[in-house]
Amino acid sequence: MQTALMPNYLPQPVAFVKGKGVSLWDTQGTEYLDALSGIAVCSLGYTHPAVTAAISEQAQQLLHTSNLYIIPHQQSLAAELVRISGMETVFFGNSGAEANEAALKIARLYGHKLGIEKPTVIVTEKSFHGRTLATLTATGNPKVQAGFAPLLEGFIRVPYNNVDAMAEVMQQHPEVVAVLVEPIIGEGGIIIPDDDYLVKLRNLCDRHNCLLMLDEVQTGMGRTGQWFAYQHVGILPDVLTLAKSLGNGVPIGACLARGKVADILQPGTHGSTFGGNPLACRAALAVIETIEKQRLLQRAQILGQRFYQGFIRELEGVATVQDIRVKGLMIGIELDKPCTELVAKALEQGLLINVTAERVIRLLPPLILSDNEADKIINLVSNLIRRFS
Repeated sequence: MQTALMPNYLPQPVAFVKGKGVSLWDTQGTEYLDALSGIAVCSLGYTHPAVTAAISEQAQQLLHTSNLYIIPHQQSLAAELVRISGMETVFFGNSGAEANEAALKIARLYGHKLGIEKPTVIVTEKSFHGRTLATLTATGNPKVQAGFAPLLEGFIRVPYNNVDAMAEVMQQHPEVVAVLVEPIIGEGGIIIPDDDYLVKLRNLCDRHNCLLMLDEVQTGMGRTGQWFAYQHVGILPDVLTLAKSLGNGVPIGACLARGKVADILQPGTHGSTFGGNPLACRAALAVIETIEKQRLLQRAQILGQRFYQGFIRELEGVATVQDIRVKGLMIGIELDKPCTELVAKALEQGLLINVTAERVIRLLPPLILSDNEADKIINLVSNLIRRFS
C-alpha cells in the first residue's frame, strides 16, 4: 500500500475504525481484544462514557487559547495532580518526551543555580525516556540512538537496579545534579527493581543534594496499582513526569516538581503552545475522577495477581519461559529467544500484544478489564507461548 507517510513506522497489517471497552474493530468488522491499551495509553479502554462526555462537551465550548491566558481547567487539573501525587507544581506539555525534556531542563537550571558549570544527570541502562535529542541521549538503548550523533553531553549511564554504581559515580563526579530513572523499566522489558531500590535512591540523592527524577510516563496513573509506582514504597521524588494514560488517548504530558525546584521554571525559561489546553485538561480530569469512582487502583492490584497466578499455572514447565514479571497491570513474560513473531500470531487470534527487548512479551491491558477478559488473555497468550516453545 502506497502512502505519503515517512517510513519510520512498521505497522501491523490492520486498521482500526471503532473501539468500545477493551475491544477494537478493524475495517472488516473483525473484533480484537486489546491487551496493550495503545501502549499504556487507553487505561479506561475505548469510548469510555465519562471521557467521551467530557471531550464532547469541551469541544463545543473551547479547544485552545494558548498559555498567554489563564486556563481554568489547567489549574483544576494541576490541583488534582498535586493532590494525588504529593508534589507541588505542574508544567503541562503534550507527551512523555516533552515531560522528560522539562525535567532535564529543571535539572540543568538547578545545577547552574548551584554554580555548577556543566550539570550532569545520571541515567540507566535499558531505560527509555523519549526521542527528542535530550531524551534520546538519556535513553539506555544504543539501537534507538544509532545515527543521531553527536548526542548531548551531561549524562552518565549506570546499570539499572544498582545503587552502588550510582553512588560511585556521585562520589567521582561532583557535577552530578540529578538522577533520572523509571521506577519499572517499560520499553526495556518490564524490569522490576528490588523493593528498596527507590528508597535507596531517595536517600542517596538526599546525601548528595541531587534531584531524584522519576519517569512515570508508563507506570503512572494507576498502572501498577497505585497512582504512581513510588507510592508503593512511601517516598517522594523531586521531579515526576507523566503522559500516556493521563488523557486516555488525548495527548497530554505533565512534569511535576516540589521543594527546591518547585518554582525553578520562571517566565521565559520553558513553554508549550498546546500544552495543557482546555480539551486535554478536561479529558484528564475525567480520567482521574473515573479511576477514583470505579476504584481502579485496587482493581489493577487484583487483576495483576490474577494474571500472575494464571500465567504461573498455565506456563509451568514450559522450557522457553525464563521469567514472569508482574506489577499491577504491567506484565512481562521473558522467553529464552527472540519472539517478535508472536505479535502477528496474536493478531491472527484477535489479540493485541507487544514484544519488547526482543524476548519479552509485554502486556499493558486496560484497568477496566473484566475477570473473563483477563482469563481470555491468559489463555490466548499461554497457548501462543506453548506452540512457540
